[in-house]
Order: sequence, then structure tokens, then C-alpha cells
Amino acid sequence: MAELTSPDSSSPASNATEDTSPKRAHAQEGRLALLCVGALGIVFGDIGTSPLYALREAFHGHHAIAPTPDNILGVLSLILWALIVVISIKYLLFVMRADNEGEGGIIALVALISPRAESRRGYSLLVAAGLFGAALLYGDGTITPAISVLSAIEGLKVATPALEPYVVPITVIILIGLFLVQKRGTADVGRIFGPVILVWFITLGALGLNMIVGEPGVLAAVDPSYGTRFLARNGLIGYLVLGTVFLVVTGGEALYADMGHFGLRPIRLGWFFVVLPGLVLNYFGQGALLLDHPDSQQPFFQMAPSWGLYPLLILATLATIIASQAVITGVFSLTRQAIQLGQLPRMRITQTSREEFGQIYVPAMNWMLMAATIALVIGFQSSGNMAAAYGVAVSTDMVITTVLAFFVARRWGWHPWLLGALATVLLVIDLAFFGANLLKVPDGGWYALAVGGFVFFVMMTWSKGRELLSMRMRADTEPLLLFLTRISAQPPPRVPGTAVFMSGSTQSTPPILLHHLKHNRALHEQVVLLTVETERIPWVGAARRVKVKTFGQGFYGVVVRTGFMQTCNLPVALRMAERQGLQVDMHETSFYIGSEMLIPTSDVPGMVLWRERLFAFMARNATRRTDMYQIPSERVVVLGIQVYF
Repeated sequence: MAELTSPDSSSPASNATEDTSPKRAHAQEGRLALLCVGALGIVFGDIGTSPLYALREAFHGHHAIAPTPDNILGVLSLILWALIVVISIKYLLFVMRADNEGEGGIIALVALISPRAESRRGYSLLVAAGLFGAALLYGDGTITPAISVLSAIEGLKVATPALEPYVVPITVIILIGLFLVQKRGTADVGRIFGPVILVWFITLGALGLNMIVGEPGVLAAVDPSYGTRFLARNGLIGYLVLGTVFLVVTGGEALYADMGHFGLRPIRLGWFFVVLPGLVLNYFGQGALLLDHPDSQQPFFQMAPSWGLYPLLILATLATIIASQAVITGVFSLTRQAIQLGQLPRMRITQTSREEFGQIYVPAMNWMLMAATIALVIGFQSSGNMAAAYGVAVSTDMVITTVLAFFVARRWGWHPWLLGALATVLLVIDLAFFGANLLKVPDGGWYALAVGGFVFFVMMTWSKGRELLSMRMRADTEPLLLFLTRISAQPPPRVPGTAVFMSGSTQSTPPILLHHLKHNRALHEQVVLLTVETERIPWVGAARRVKVKTFGQGFYGVVVRTGFMQTCNLPVALRMAERQGLQVDMHETSFYIGSEMLIPTSDVPGMVLWRERLFAFMARNATRRTDMYQIPSERVVVLGIQVYF
């Protein structure tokens, strides 16, 4: 027996390890390749469709400049170095190091800021700036589908000019179909996203390379001096064109926001080996076409041979739909994060996939996005007109992201001078793009700012209203130990079963419990005071999810911790609490939920009366807590409480 159990180099276990290690490495490489392809479809869809309109707008847009050889090479140089500095250096090498448990995005960045490291006022300003940046993404979420799909369908004008009157109606039909299928989820469609976008980037590169071979002189634009001379030579007009150049990097925020879906390495590999080469070749190819044919109105589609125009049109439409899908999904994810952090009213959220947590559907947000997107298409009529409104929100976001990343990066141990120099250079570039985009405000840029400002105002009103409501509710409660002492001295009748009361704190008695005892003059044999805490991380592991504390007299305190990317299922949480000694029979359990009837009044200090009325309106129309916490409706008892605030 000793021979069978003694480990040696010839044992089966050793051989198995040696045999499977290459297989394991091969499997890991295969998984990495799949993640890279998947990232192409989700992460790079937005930035990958910019060639449809970005370079065209520089020479035929609202702030167009003459397509002379010097101007063409100057704009191409600015485009190339914008992609390198803003995307490759700022996002891929700097900002995306700031991940919150693997998750990215501006709300995750806000959560990484340490309140202890900043003054109270400074911390509040940084959080407010981050939330304003998040609010601006809602404006971007309506513009991106509209401009992307419309710019693709405009290729019909190149193929058959007679179809021009049908461009807008076809775009609207496609967008309606896109929003109608959201409730089905993206699990099935998502499997083809990556391969389609891979074909798209290969096509981008092939089209551009074909043009560059015929006009190799366009490669001179690699020299950054062409860009600096362009700006110096053209003055204000050149600076206005910088706002158009910014369109090539408008998908940068998506790289960071979607990091949690794939991880940093697949995104970096996809960018440097597929996306960046495809984009650069295509932009330079369009530049080569313009050098030969300066009057080209649609340089992207005019690069295609006559036999390939319709296939390219179909591929472009698919690519823009995928890009739009990624932005819509991002808005859904952002909404869930804001709800979990208490910045937006509760909304119904449907999980559309059992395997992928990030695949969700938010009906209210879906219909609002659809209405706004279709209104944009009908109102602006062309992607050229819409380009004037595009970029303001994203450029503002990029400035905010640089500032927040600087404060987060101070904890990385970098030398202060090195970090300060890097942040200063990036901020100067961001502010240059921001200033150029601000000049678009009269031409339509006001739209994104108006949407962002409205969403930010709603966030601030909801957050402040919840704070005031919490203060009013605390005024009607008493310390838990005092309550337990009181019922110990005068025990109320106890009835069989378990009662669960939502509590804002484990140290105080929930007002709904006092309300229940006052009117019913009895308590259940087992009373659970349940507190839900949303932490400043995206995920909370199962080991930390639930904590149970025993108070005696049949009272228990249960704290359920959740991340801002997670949904909270209270029945499941109570089952997890059984491991810590709390036995709950769901068939004998009642959940007592307070329904606050909010009565705005100017007699109580708080917000101005019209904001209080807005908060009360949002509270009345918010999704019920039972739906948010997935509590069975047949186990719920709702008690109404009037609250003057």
C-alpha cells in the first residue's frame, strides 16, 4: 500500500498534471481569444462606427474647412494622435487601472474616492461632479443610436439618390424595432455581436488600405507637426474643427464602463491589434480619397467598389445596431447602479439572462430612450445636423473622468510630480476638446446638456428628498434597546409566525413596527428587523452578504449587504441567514412594508415646495419595494404612514 500512496515522479497524478498543463494553457488562450472577440462587439461598437461620419463632418459639416491637401493631412494627424493619446494612453494605460472590484465606469470611479482623503466639501464636490458626468451619459444614450443608424442608412443616397426621401423613415423603423426587442434580452443576439464587429473592423482596414496604396502620400499625416501646423494656420476655424475630430474618440467612455464584462487584458488586446489598426487605416483611406476627390460628400461609402456598396451598407447597418445596443445596455446598467446608490427612484428591472448578470431590461428607461431617439432623428433629419449636438456630453465626461482618476490614483504610490504632470497633460487635451465642443451648443449641443442637467436635477432631488424623509422618520422612532426594555416590562400578546420589518438602522426601532404595535396591540413570536446596505463596491461575496444579531425576546437583526451592481432578493437572504441560527419558514412569514403618504408643506424646513412635490410625485410612481427586493406579494402587509416634509 505504501508504494501506491507514495508520491513520485512516475505517479499517475504527476503524469496527469504534466499532460493537462499544456491543455490548460491552451484552454486559457482560447478563452482569452473568445473574450477579445466578445469585447469587439460590446465595447468597441460605438467608437467603431465613428468612421461613418467623423472625417466627413470636418470637411462638409457645420464648421467645415476646405479640403485642401494641407488641411486633409492636418485633420488626419489630429485624428491619429487623438486616438493614441486619449484612448491608448489615457484610458487603456491610465484610467482603466482604477477599477472597483473589476468594474469600471464613472459611478465606479466615484465609489473609489476615499472620503477620508478629502475634505468634506471637496468630497461632496467630487461626488456631485461624478454624478453629473453619469447624468450626461443619458444624453449620449439617446444621440448615439440616432446618429449611428442614421449615418449608415444615409449610404442609400450614395447607392441610389432616389431613395433619399426614405432615409429618415427607414431609420425610425429600425430604431423602433431595436427598442422593441430589448425585453427579449441580448443573450442570443450577443453571440453574433463579436464576429460581426470583427468583420466590420477587417472591412474598415481593407477599404482604407486599398485607398492608401493608390495615394501613399497620405501617410505623411503620421507626423504630429501636420496637426499642430493645421491648428496654428487656421486659428478659430481650426479650433472648431477640433470639435469634429473629437467624434473619433466618443466611444472612449464605453471602454471603461464595460471593463467589468471582459476584463482589462481582452480590451487592450482588442484595441491594439484589431480596433486601432482598422480605424487608422480607414481614416487614412478616406483622407486618400479626399486628396484625389476633394468634393466627395460621403467618403466612407465612396471608398467601396460599386459591387460592394450594398453589402457594405448592410454591414454598416448591422454595426450601428450593435453599437446602439451596447449604449442602450450601458444606460440600463447605469440606471441600476444609480438606483442601488439611492440616486434615482426605484424602477422595475428585469433580468433577461440566467447566466449573464449584466443583461437586464429597464422598461421605463427603454421607452424614454426610444421616444427621445426617434424625436432626434425626426428633428435633426441628418447625421450631419446631429453631429453638431454630439460630443458635448462625452467631452464633459472625459474632463470629469480625468479629475476623478487623479484623486483616485494618489493612492497608487506614484510620485506626486509624475502623477501631476500626467494628469495636467491629459486635462489640457480634455479641456481643448471640451472648449471646442462647447462652441457646438447653439447648433444642437444644448440638447445633451439639457438632458444631463435634467437627470442630474432629478438625482439631486431624489437624494435630498430621501435624506429629508429619513430625518422625518427617525424623529418618530426610539432606540431599539429602549423599545425592548419597554415590551419586556409590559409584554404584548405574541402570535405564531415571523414578522419582517424593514429598518434603516440596527440601533433604532422601525417606525412601521411602532405603527403596527400601536394599532394591532400584538407581535409575532419572531420579529426580524432587516436592514439593506448598499456598499461602495460592485459585488459583495456570499460570505459577507448576511449578518445576524440576536437581541432576545424573539427579536433578530439581519443586515443584508449588496453591491451597487447586484439586485437584492430578501427571501434568499433570509435563507442564507439560517446558517447563523435564524430559522424562517416563508409560509409563516409576513413582510411589513411602510407606504409613506408624503405631504409636502412649507411649514417644515426642507426643499422648496415645488421640489418637494416633485419628490412626492417620484415616490408615488416608484416601483414598490416588494418588486425591488423580490418579496412574494402574498406575504406582504402594507401599512400607510402620513409624513409631512
